[in-house]
Parts: sequence; C-alpha cells; structure tokens
Amino acid sequence: VFAYLQVDNDRRDMDVDSEEVDAEKMSRFIRMNELRLVTEYNPVTAVGVLHSSLQVHLLLITDKNSPEHPERMRRYRAAAEQFEGKILFILVDSNLKSNEQVMAYFKVKKSQLPALAIFHTPDEERHVLPLDEVSIERVQDFCNTFLQ
Repeated sequence: VFAYLQVDNDRRDMDVDSEEVDAEKMSRFIRMNELRLVTEYNPVTAVGVLHSSLQVHLLLITDKNSPEHPERMRRYRAAAEQFEGKILFILVDSNLKSNEQVMAYFKVKKSQLPALAIFHTPDEERHVLPLDEVSIERVQDFCNTFLQ
C-alpha cells in the first residue's frame, strides 16, 4: 500500500507484511500522509509534515474562529499555488492547545497574530512576519525573500 503525495512528488509506503492491516490502521496511514496544498497542522498530520521531502515550510499561524479566517485562507491558498513543489504551506490554529508548542518555538504570541513563520528544515533557519492582513502579495514576497 502506498500514498503518492502530489504536493511534493513523494511516495510513502505502508508495510503490510509486518503487521495486520485493518480499517483503522489504513485510515491512520492515509490521514498522516494527506498533505494538501495547505495542510492543517495537528497531532495526526504532524508526522506527514515532519517527513515531507520539501525542506521549506511556511506556517500561517492564525485563529480559525476569526471572522476573517475564510478570506485569509483563500488568499493563503492562492499564494500556495505559486510555490507548489517548493514550499510546504501549513495552517496552524492558535486555538488548539497542542499548537502552543509551535507558537513557542517561533516565539509568537497570540497578540501578534496572524503571523507567517517560515522554516528551513536542514539548518532550522526561521523567520517570522506578523501581519495586519494576509495578502497574496505579502505571502509571495515573504517566500521569495526567504528563498533568495
């Protein structure tokens, strides 16, 4: 059994010889490996995010309960299309207790949200940009500057 991750052109295999496969194990394998154009970070998707072949991750840290959230996500997804295969776009919901560690790692406080955090996995280089508004241009500029 394998999952082909179109977002980063990667293949993940599930070893079915060494263990009994049931619906729960198959479902967990798929959920862990379902990276989309924008992947929401949570305990289940964390494994897929951390094992992505893409070395640059861009996190939008925001409050999903905010009235501006749908429009922010529309713009964030539009910007993600420009960097498909280069940067892994991730949504981090600031309301989840499990995401407090992510915010602490990037030294982002709730009062600074929404914010973009970009991370290069091999050397752990990272930059944070607090935003007044998420715009396609701001996201693209931030990514291009980091990639250069």
